[in-house]
Amino acid sequence: MTAIPSFTGDANPYGGGDPYADYRTADFPFTQYANLADRRLGAGVIAANDEFFAQRENLLVPERAEFDPEHFGHKGKIMDGWETRRRRGASAEHPWPTAEDHDWALVRLGAPGVIRGIVVDTAHFRGNYPQAVSVEGTSVPGSPSPEELLGDDVKWTALVPRTPVGGHAANGFEVSVEQRFTHLRVNQHPDGGIARLRVYGEVVPDPEWLEVLGTFDVVALENGGRAEDASNLFYSPASNTIQPGRSRKMDDGWETRRRRDQGHDWIRYRLAAQAQVRALEIDTAYLKGNSAGWASVSVKDGEDGEWREILPRTRLQPDTNHRFVLPDPAVGTHARVDIFPDGGISRLRLFGSLTQEGTSRLAARHQELGG
Repeated sequence: MTAIPSFTGDANPYGGGDPYADYRTADFPFTQYANLADRRLGAGVIAANDEFFAQRENLLVPERAEFDPEHFGHKGKIMDGWETRRRRGASAEHPWPTAEDHDWALVRLGAPGVIRGIVVDTAHFRGNYPQAVSVEGTSVPGSPSPEELLGDDVKWTALVPRTPVGGHAANGFEVSVEQRFTHLRVNQHPDGGIARLRVYGEVVPDPEWLEVLGTFDVVALENGGRAEDASNLFYSPASNTIQPGRSRKMDDGWETRRRRDQGHDWIRYRLAAQAQVRALEIDTAYLKGNSAGWASVSVKDGEDGEWREILPRTRLQPDTNHRFVLPDPAVGTHARVDIFPDGGISRLRLFGSLTQEGTSRLAARHQELGG
C-alpha cells in the first residue's frame, strides 16, 4: 500500500505552452482492471465537506483535466478538479491547521468490487495540492445517504494510509485488501486540490440480484464480466465493449490499427461466472468507415476448456446493432470475439443466465469478500 513510484513536492509554476509537458506520471500495473469509479457505471461523488474553489464532481470526469491559465471567477482561479479553501488555525497564536485537519469527499463506486489500485491525480495543482492523501473504503448495501455513511455504525477500512503526494502528478497506490467495497472516503490533508480519481479493480456483483434478473448480459462489466486480453489496443480499450448502454461516439468502442498482413484481431473475455448463453448482440455504432468486416464469437468452459464457435464468421454492417439467437444454449466461463480483418466493434452483449455451478461459485466469492 505504497505509492509506486512516489511523487512529492511542488511542480514548477506554469510557464506557458503545453501544461502537461512537465506532468509526472508512470505506468501502473493495476490499470489493466476496470475503473470502478467510472460515471458510465453509475459512480458519483455524493458529498464533500468543502468545494469552495472547484466542484467535487470533477473528480470522476472521464477525460483528463484541462488547464486554462486565464479562467478566473469571483472566487479566484477556476480549476478542473475538486479544490477546497485554505485551512486556518484557531487563533493568531496558532494560525496553522492541526495535524488532524483534513477535507473529505464520499465516492459511490459505479460497481462494487475488489480494489487493486487507486490513482489520485493532481494535474495542474502545482502549488495548491494536498500535502498528503488517504483513502478508506466501506461496504454498505442499498443506496445509503451521506449522513448514513458518516454514521458511527459504519466501519471504514484503510486502503491507502496517509501518504505524501506530489503536485501536477499521477499519484498511484497499489491496494491489497481482499474485500468488496461499495463506497470510498477520499481525504486530503490538510486541504488543497485533486484533479481526478481513478479506482481500478474487479467487479463483484450481488448474486441475489443476478438470480432475480434471471436472463441478463453475462459479459457486461457491471455484472462482473471482464475483458482479459486483446490483440490490439491502439485506439481504444477493449473494456469499452462491455460498458453500459450503447456507444455515443466513435472512441467509446474498440478500434484497432489498420492491418497490413493476413491476420485478424480479437478480444478475450471472462464471464460473470459459468453461464448459459442464448442470444448475443454485436454493435458497430459510430464505426462507419472503420467497423469490422466480419466477426465470429466463441466460448469455452474453464481455463483449460476448448474454444467452441457459437457464431460463425458473419458479415457486419457499419453503425448497426446485430442480433443473433443461438439454436442451442452455449455453456461457458469465457468468450472470445474475433473480427476480420481489423477495425472495431462498439459493444458485445451475451444474454443468458448463470448455471447452478456459476451461481454457487459467485455466491461463495461474494460471501468470502464480505458482501
